[in-house]
Amino acid sequence: RRYALPAAMGVGIRAQRRGAGSVFKSHTKHRKGAVSLRTLDFAERNGYIKGVIKEIIHDPGRGAPLAKVQFRSPYSYKVEKELFAAAEGMYTGQFIYCGKKAQLTVGNVLPLSEMPEGTVICNVEHAAGNGGTMARASGDYCTIMTQDPDAGKTRIKLPSGARKTVSNNCRAMIGIIAGGGRIDKPMLKAGTAYHKYKAKRNEWPRVRGVCMNPVEHPFGGGNHQHIGKPSTVRRDKAHGRKVGLIAARRTGRLRGGKATAALAEKAKEKK
Repeated sequence: RRYALPAAMGVGIRAQRRGAGSVFKSHTKHRKGAVSLRTLDFAERNGYIKGVIKEIIHDPGRGAPLAKVQFRSPYSYKVEKELFAAAEGMYTGQFIYCGKKAQLTVGNVLPLSEMPEGTVICNVEHAAGNGGTMARASGDYCTIMTQDPDAGKTRIKLPSGARKTVSNNCRAMIGIIAGGGRIDKPMLKAGTAYHKYKAKRNEWPRVRGVCMNPVEHPFGGGNHQHIGKPSTVRRDKAHGRKVGLIAARRTGRLRGGKATAALAEKAKEKK
């Protein structure tokens, strides 16, 4: 008795192979270390602590420079060394202050409750004491929109334009992350892109799905390079088919009233 063989199936697509790690792992050998604010302690909660910027360094695979900051430990006879994402205007030898009673100056770290509305901040925590997770890429910043001291909440505007409400005990650094405008300069040649991504991970060059064979990508095959099906897919699609515009709310360029509103929003942000 003979059984028919199952129909030929495709190979695992690139997104599936990435999940296994292997050659797709991040290149971390020369990285300088984890970037974080000081561990939240009594000194920061009730007063302030002074540190000095010893050096401003480059971190491979990161667009923003880092600042090596030294603090004298308030609890034992030793020096504590921290790595902060550098704010624009920082310099070596600068004193920076972390704590509730620190001044509102670029580079200082304060709780959100001590900052007025409209303050431009970076290295923002989303939970008090977690070391800072938002607005850490080069040129990024958040803006304090509203303060609600009764509820203990602060509403901030993220670099994406989205609004987020966080506890006003969360800390943030005053200023904008240094290294802004990095993507304004064109790369000009493939060699520049090669060296940029060599420091990050295996993600360049990127082969288009439409120029592959049907076994290698859902958009592959066919006479003339074309997708041949909608490029939007649902969120819970099978992993071998989940390519293109995943769970897209809308597609295409902004037109009409939406385009005008987007331009107005962008102009307001630049001011």
